[in-house]
Amino acid sequence: MYKKILVPTDGTALSSKAVTAAIEYAGIHRGTRVIGMTVVEPFPLSQLAPFNSSHETDYLIQERQRAEMRVGEIAELASAAGVPHETVIVESTRPHEEIVRVAEEQDCDCIFMASHGRKGLHKLFIGSETKKVLTSTSVPVLVYR
Repeated sequence: MYKKILVPTDGTALSSKAVTAAIEYAGIHRGTRVIGMTVVEPFPLSQLAPFNSSHETDYLIQERQRAEMRVGEIAELASAAGVPHETVIVESTRPHEEIVRVAEEQDCDCIFMASHGRKGLHKLFIGSETKKVLTSTSVPVLVYR
C-alpha cells in the first residue's frame, strides 16, 4: 500500500517499538522504503542567557551522537529485514515541523510514529508531537500505541 514511510524516532522505548512495527510492515509490503529520522534539539539555554559556548558545543556533540545511534538502529533493523532505507537527522526546536517538512521533501506517502497516549493535565502541559504532526500535514499518519 505505502511505498515510502517516514519513521521518526525520539529514542524512547515506545518509539523503538513503532520503528520495529514500521519495518515489519515494510518487510511484508515488498518495495516499501523506510526513511528513518530523528531531531536534535539545540542547546536549551542558548536563547535565555549568555552561556559558556563549550557547554553548548559539548551538548550538541552528545546529542548528535545519540541521534546517530537512533537512526543507526533503524538502519540496522531495516538492513536485517531486507527493507530499503535511508536516514535523516535534523536540528530544530520544533520536531513536528521537521517531521512534516521531511515527509513532504522525501515524497513520503505515510508517517509512522508513536504516541505515548498521555491524558489530562500531563498531555496539556507536555503537548504531543504526534498530535501536532496530525494537525499540520496532509500525509497520512499511522499512529502506533
